[in-house]
Amino acid sequence: MAVEIARTGGSPEVRASHADRDRTVEVLRVAAGDGRLTLEELDERLEAALSARTVGELVVLTADLPTAVGGTPHEAEEVVRIRQEGASTRRRDGWVVPRRLEIRSAWGEVTLDFTDAVITHDTLDIDLDLHAGALRLMTRPGVVVDTGGLVMNYSEIKARRPADAPVLLRVRITGEIHYGQIVVRPPRRGFGRRSATA
Repeated sequence: MAVEIARTGGSPEVRASHADRDRTVEVLRVAAGDGRLTLEELDERLEAALSARTVGELVVLTADLPTAVGGTPHEAEEVVRIRQEGASTRRRDGWVVPRRLEIRSAWGEVTLDFTDAVITHDTLDIDLDLHAGALRLMTRPGVVVDTGGLVMNYSEIKARRPADAPVLLRVRITGEIHYGQIVVRPPRRGFGRRSATA
């Protein structure tokens, strides 16, 4: 699984926001899942991240990982694989879009939010094998989704017409979907976003 990138502007002395802490927590959790951190290290860093007062404190927690808060984004990976059963996976808040995604999902949902994604290529190829679940893509102006190469079995595609804008990223989805659905839409205002007072 790819390590997600969290980015924030400003100097290390800038006060950290809830979103800054959340992004750092996500980087740490993904790094632990990749085997880059032990459970003990993860616990220590999560505690420090949740109590951090400045961006600088967050930078220290991710400085030895492939991606860091306030750092320069690394190049996108060539291939990222998502495999799950009865679970949900979500990519959001500055994740780096790879050249190719291989998704194998049964009885679950995969959400790809391109609203704040780091896009370094003009094309994303998704090889999909979806059973009894959903693939949700939250787009932004310039992100175009092509589902013409999909094999559909008792499934449906719900897609809103994209806004007129120069093409920034073309998402090509191929593969098979059984008893499931693909939803393509812009993000709803406030949907899935944590309030600053939460």
